[in-house]
Amino acid sequence: MARDAIADTGPLVAYFDRAERNHAWALGRVRELQAPLLVCEPVLAEVMYLLGELPKAQDALFGLIENGALRIAFHVEEHVAALRALHRKYRDRPMSLADACIVRMAELFDEHAVLTLDSDFSVYRKHGQRPLDLIHP
Repeated sequence: MARDAIADTGPLVAYFDRAERNHAWALGRVRELQAPLLVCEPVLAEVMYLLGELPKAQDALFGLIENGALRIAFHVEEHVAALRALHRKYRDRPMSLADACIVRMAELFDEHAVLTLDSDFSVYRKHGQRPLDLIHP
């Protein structure tokens, strides 16, 4: 049965960039997961920046948003207080805005796993208590 997931930056970059070490892994996981993958705008900004040398990959990212394979399911302005609290709690990591958004999304979309390459997500907790359900290598 296909799983629902929230996508982090790393797997999306690896999915589009064949030179990435985790390309085959990301390709396989994306194919196994239920569409749409949920994303937030900070993740999309990071992906676009990291794919800066690959304009066709950047265009393909826009295509996944247009065709509904990726869905922007989070708006920062609606969750500023929660994001600020997460940022303060995990300041020692330090937590990026994209990471804070993904943790908040995991709280809101409780049945979704987090597709990531980032080991920090094993430290982050939903509502400060429960580990996130992770899909990682």
